[in-house]
Amino acid sequence: MEVPIPEFIRLIKQRDFAGAARAIQTKNSLPAICGRVCPQENQCEKNCALGRKGQPVAIGRLERFVGDYELAHGGEPVQKTPPNGKRVAVVGSGPAGLTAAGDLAKMGYQVTIFEALHSPGGVLIYGIPEFRLPKSIVRREIARIQALGVEIRTNHVIGQLESVDELLAQGYDAVFIGTGAGLPHFMNIPGENLNGVYSANEFLTRTNLMKAYLFPEYATPIKVGQRVAVIGAGNVAMDAARTALRLGAREVYIVYRRSQEEMPARREEIEHAREEGVKFLLLASPVEFRGDANDDLTSMVCLRYQLGEPDESGRRRPVPVPGSQFEMPVDTVVLALGQGPNPLVPRTTPGLQLTPRGNIQADEETGATSKPGVFAGGDIVTGAATVIKAMGAGKRAARAIDAYLRIKPHPCANNNPPALAPVP
Repeated sequence: MEVPIPEFIRLIKQRDFAGAARAIQTKNSLPAICGRVCPQENQCEKNCALGRKGQPVAIGRLERFVGDYELAHGGEPVQKTPPNGKRVAVVGSGPAGLTAAGDLAKMGYQVTIFEALHSPGGVLIYGIPEFRLPKSIVRREIARIQALGVEIRTNHVIGQLESVDELLAQGYDAVFIGTGAGLPHFMNIPGENLNGVYSANEFLTRTNLMKAYLFPEYATPIKVGQRVAVIGAGNVAMDAARTALRLGAREVYIVYRRSQEEMPARREEIEHAREEGVKFLLLASPVEFRGDANDDLTSMVCLRYQLGEPDESGRRRPVPVPGSQFEMPVDTVVLALGQGPNPLVPRTTPGLQLTPRGNIQADEETGATSKPGVFAGGDIVTGAATVIKAMGAGKRAARAIDAYLRIKPHPCANNNPPALAPVP
């Protein structure tokens, strides 16, 4: 994200917290969010010289403090750039879309964000639990971007109400696609359609965005019994497990077919889950879900594993142990197995080249796609990744869109705009 880390830490030491906020915001539009959810231990703190002999400087905590300080004290009035007369459409209001929109607005573009759900924020709102990222902070960060002149249209599904081509025909000079990875992966095993089996996407969205935890005050029920199993061991799995505890479950298990050393979740998230009472059933995975006469989940049949040689991910491959099946009673299962790209916009945009996995093919440095005037970034390009990675893609795409529109001929000109070469 190119954040001037030494500069903002120096300003904190001088107790110039407002100045530190200004320094961060030259490169990062969402510091209060990044300070909470980004894996600083694998990014900025990883390169801290103090970490070679001890603990690195807590850059993430300092960023969070500065972001919270700025939000609490109002910050300085937003300096609006005179409009340049050009319009950009941003599809999706997650971290990539919000960052691209904010940066483009600062450059003088008239930006409209199209969000499919009824609240903006994308995964920041529906995917990350309240206890890890308070929604009031997300809303305040979004309000700051709106103060730059960015318009947000909610309940507006691009690919259904309008296509990307129709946005361009309506006079938008460029389109940025940041629709994320919202297609959950499943195991395709017997009983997966029983009542009580959720994808992590549905489980967290119902809880965070649709207020299922307040049922029947809000008409979005979610079934959480006394015994919950979360399949998977990434950050989303930890979020789902800790959410289940807060919804009243007596026992919550992380079920993972490898050992703790191979878990993709942040060490911090694993420790928090353990501290809250989440139990870990390792070297095991379900092969069947079983239910009663009403198709309500009652148990799952699991198989034990042992670790073999490393696979293409570098982690040791789980090898099934013959004859090791056992049955485990459960009321609720949450499948946290990763997510694929949201297919709606790619499917309705002719000429948009995709990867074999269905992600949009885009240049890593610019976000340029095979379709002139259309850019993309975030999880829709990379697959499920971190908030900070999506924000970086939005920032790079904003610069590339500005460069593209500076050389784009006027619509009345006879020649066509320069085509962006497809990514090999």
